Amino acid sequence: MAVLIGINLGGRYEIRRLLGQGGMAEVYEAYQPRLDRRVAVKLMHRHLSRDVQFQARFEREARAMARLKHPHIVQVYDFDRDPELDQFYMVIEYIDGPSLSDSLHAQGGMLPLAELLGVMEALAGALGYAHAEGMQHRDIKPSNVMLDRNQRVVLMDFGIAKLVQEGGAESLTASGAMIGTPAYMPPEQAGGTSGDHRSDLYSLGIMFYQLATGRLPYEAETPLGTIMKHLSEVPMPPSSLRADLPPGVEAIILRCMAKDPVDRYQNAEALLAQLRDLEIAGADLEKQPPAGEQAAADHCPCPGGDANDHAYGVCNAEPEHAQRSAHREPA
Repeated sequence: MAVLIGINLGGRYEIRRLLGQGGMAEVYEAYQPRLDRRVAVKLMHRHLSRDVQFQARFEREARAMARLKHPHIVQVYDFDRDPELDQFYMVIEYIDGPSLSDSLHAQGGMLPLAELLGVMEALAGALGYAHAEGMQHRDIKPSNVMLDRNQRVVLMDFGIAKLVQEGGAESLTASGAMIGTPAYMPPEQAGGTSGDHRSDLYSLGIMFYQLATGRLPYEAETPLGTIMKHLSEVPMPPSSLRADLPPGVEAIILRCMAKDPVDRYQNAEALLAQLRDLEIAGADLEKQPPAGEQAAADHCPCPGGDANDHAYGVCNAEPEHAQRSAHREPA
């Protein structure tokens, strides 16, 4: 890996340092001289790059991800194959800041209420947009969310997402790879079905629970034990773990976490609308714009536009408790 530092990938990207690595890829910070900008490069492992079926999946995923233009979703700039390395790579926006996982750790395990609501709004908006574009995330967790220097909330790693285009869904995930993380896995996915966009809302609810209370609702000694709790156990009310949690916030979290998809919000837009209604109503929360709202506007002026070892999508099977730092050695 060290031998790659300093090479000119594809004749366009100067590799500067390793950010992280995982089951599918290594991620590097790089410099693009022509546009004078830092980027992150996800370099697929050679054995995957030589797999003909993986090549097709990778190209389709990359094109699907590149279509996503939203201030709260990481931007995909480019993808190609380096002929000398014989490896595929993907070039994405470099986020100079910590992961939400790191931020959560730094704040003692839970977020202030106003910041919590801002993160919830930003991610609900991002998912609503992605779902409308036919993309499921399928691995939502704090280590897949970044905060830039302006506190803009950025959802990372649609790289293992399932492309769900109307007219026939096709799995675009790496063969043999585990989709999702047990601590955030929706019951339907844990039960062996692919789920739909409401599955993302369940994972989002689990993450909201964690951000609000400082703990996960379901924990066990083994991944299988955790999965079984998603299938059968009723979560402890978050207000029992955080006395100042407004009832409206608790209700939103628990509805996202409903075991039957029919009982959840039926789309991210409905979730976002209720979050905004909650903010308007007050809910004993400090009035402030959603996290990163102004930064997002600066990042992309149009309304809809726009690893370390976690945030660039390279460690989708890594234990969530492992500490990550956005750009100190980062999926």
